[in-house]
Amino acid sequence: MALESAVGEVAIEQNLKQFLLVLSVSLTVATLPQVFSWFRHIPYTLLLVIAGLGLALVDVRLVNLSPELILAIFLPPLLFEAAWNLKWSNLKQDFIPICLYAVIGVLISIAGVALGLNLVAGIPVTTALLVGASLSATDPVSVTALFRELGVDKRLTTLMEGESLFNDGMAVVAFSFLVALPLGTAQLGIQPVVVQLFTVVGIGLAVGGLIGFGISYLTQRFDLPLVEQSLTLVSAYGTYIIAEDLGGSGVIAVVTIGLILGNFGSRIGMNPRTRIIVSEFWEFLAFFVNSIVFLLIGDQVKFVDLAENLTIIAVTIAGMVLARAIAIYGLGFLSNRLANSNIPLSEQTILWWGGLRGSVSIALALSVPSILSEREDLINTVFGVVLFTLLVQGLTTKPLLEKLKLLGDQPLRQQYLESIARQTALKRVLKYLGQVEERPGLEPEFYRYQETLIKGELERLEEQIDKLHNEYPNLRDFTAEQLRMELLSVEADTYAEFVRSGRLNQELAPLLEDVLEEGH
Repeated sequence: MALESAVGEVAIEQNLKQFLLVLSVSLTVATLPQVFSWFRHIPYTLLLVIAGLGLALVDVRLVNLSPELILAIFLPPLLFEAAWNLKWSNLKQDFIPICLYAVIGVLISIAGVALGLNLVAGIPVTTALLVGASLSATDPVSVTALFRELGVDKRLTTLMEGESLFNDGMAVVAFSFLVALPLGTAQLGIQPVVVQLFTVVGIGLAVGGLIGFGISYLTQRFDLPLVEQSLTLVSAYGTYIIAEDLGGSGVIAVVTIGLILGNFGSRIGMNPRTRIIVSEFWEFLAFFVNSIVFLLIGDQVKFVDLAENLTIIAVTIAGMVLARAIAIYGLGFLSNRLANSNIPLSEQTILWWGGLRGSVSIALALSVPSILSEREDLINTVFGVVLFTLLVQGLTTKPLLEKLKLLGDQPLRQQYLESIARQTALKRVLKYLGQVEERPGLEPEFYRYQETLIKGELERLEEQIDKLHNEYPNLRDFTAEQLRMELLSVEADTYAEFVRSGRLNQELAPLLEDVLEEGH
């Protein structure tokens, strides 16, 4: 007994050392863009993959990835954070194209990859279908982070994130069915497929919905920010585990509860201050988990095995890219005709090329039973394709955005905000200068000199701001949005002041928010 205890302690200590090593490497990579400006051109997650590849090249293995590690530990917080921040109002506007991409698009992706592998590379149909299912889920974390940094249109981000959230669930459901085919535990037919699909999805939706609405109404009973924050964390993992234990989709359950709490529960049960605390917590957790996942994806690569499967990887990439094009352009055309979605070809092109593969694909491939003789080849193929999407497609998305003129005006907005900040600061300086005009020992000539300098700089800034307004009329909408946020902030601060003074028992959600959104 004492020996088992000692072995357990050594194992815990070893795992802790490995975890700290992974975290140290991730944080080191995170600081590189701040030290070397050239690295700022590479999205952070892709930089982690490159760092992991560097470690793999010198055969330094930090941790062995397992499907349980990714699906049960890493995936729930990533799904919850994305769903929490996805506005239902934006999702509702493009619900039809997102559903088409997430459901039919997954089937097209599986079929395209499977056909290519079977006809061109001679891979057995069951194995080819498993590869297709593993690669049918998109993981656009790197691309959406780039979108936010560059100020790309929010609708494009919503389309990409919405598709990713829902097709994760579809991919897992499809994979779980297809992996049973070569084992002889499932039958290929329309009826069993449809029944299993509705069962798995239905259980996931039911579990996520029940827990989500339950927590939403529960948090109305108290105002404890740390407890409410902890509840969201427990709910993300708990919902996933419960849905899986009941035979449903844990992925769909987590997406459901994230959407409910982010769009409903946080509005009726959390005051603005708590909501900010919870959002910042999930932003940190997503950064933390992504830092580990993308580093380990690069670190798990075995270059010798990839080289041996290079032909199969190339065929898979070709099939995947072609199937993705058929799905995006074909379903986009269908959605534009039937639902008046009005998704332009330029945005469809970004959706096509930006459909990266990541952690879900790796986890599904690793979960293939070892009894299947093609397991290692399948894993190597999926790893090779994931690396292609992350490094080739991920690093070329920004130039493609520039080529299609879809880059946002984030740099321009930053320049505008800096001018406004300097103007506000100098006006305060000028006001303070007027207060010290009569200070003993101050030469009038020195005072006038300082006043002239400040006024001259203010005039220059006013001209610069007017010029920006005239050249870029969209900045006026940005200014109005900034004012709207300031009004909401003033209102929320006022409620908080009433709570602190004891005149109000619980903070109110900003009443202006719905009014301003209606008028927006």
